[in-house]
Amino acid sequence: MDQLRTLLAVHETGTALAAARQLGREQSSVQKQLDTMNRTFGALCGEALVLKRGRGKDVLFTATGEHLVALARSTLSAWSDGIHDARRRLGRTLSVGSTRYTLGFLLDAVERVSDVYERRGVDLKVTHVRTGDLFARLRSKELDLVCGSIVVTEGQEAELEPYEIVEWRRSGLSILTNLPPEKLPGDSVDASELPGLPLVVSAGGLIARFLTAWYGADFRKEMSIAAEIEAAHYGFELLRSGVVSGAMLVTRGIAEAAESGSLPEAGGLRRLDVIGDVGPRTEVLVGVFTRRGDRASYDASHPLNLLWDALAKDNGRWWLSS
Repeated sequence: MDQLRTLLAVHETGTALAAARQLGREQSSVQKQLDTMNRTFGALCGEALVLKRGRGKDVLFTATGEHLVALARSTLSAWSDGIHDARRRLGRTLSVGSTRYTLGFLLDAVERVSDVYERRGVDLKVTHVRTGDLFARLRSKELDLVCGSIVVTEGQEAELEPYEIVEWRRSGLSILTNLPPEKLPGDSVDASELPGLPLVVSAGGLIARFLTAWYGADFRKEMSIAAEIEAAHYGFELLRSGVVSGAMLVTRGIAEAAESGSLPEAGGLRRLDVIGDVGPRTEVLVGVFTRRGDRASYDASHPLNLLWDALAKDNGRWWLSS
């Protein structure tokens, strides 16, 4: 395994000296391993792995060398994944993620199980997750549990089947606006009216999925988009500054938080709920997600099940969707 790691380092850096620096070892040690692999595979395959090209020049990998590099990378990756799976199965490690607006609830639940985790030496890793990456990072086993939100569209519920879910909340969209009531009256607006409004919309994520469900993939051609943003806070700043006059599409929970004062950066913006009168029924589902079958394969004291149970108790506390 160490020789394979050395081979990859030489391939990435070009020389034994650079590989030694990357690995934190002596050049002579790296060169000795490289020479050993060259002799071994030269005898086995009839071709050395690397050829020297003179002082100061990167070594040249032969076709056999390139093949062995690909094999080494695959072998080490599989070995690493296998070790991680074993540690996960034995409850020695747990990788969890959350979106920005669910982090507080995740941290509260972690605090309730932290004493048990500490006594048992559980290696807990917490990662920020974007809504659009939630399922992909569970499928890849990069994460074991995620707190966050997804868009559920009527007729497409099958995409939820591979996952076990604690639903904290289902809700729709709202708008936060700096437009005066005489230009945008009332406390709600129909989705069919959105094309007539100067909109501030996210470039991707939840909002784009709503608009795609309602208006199709070319929804931008239907809309009057005053600003397209990457992060909600940028949109809040645009509206509060008055640089843009319009209506920003957000989830219902964010709008409620802004109205209540829990989201100071959106303070002063007026909230109107969006009534979904076009397209299929579409909702934001906020909750806790894990791969279906994982929890059942562990006993009740496994770190995943302990954290899951702690988060499930937050059902009554939850009100801010992301």
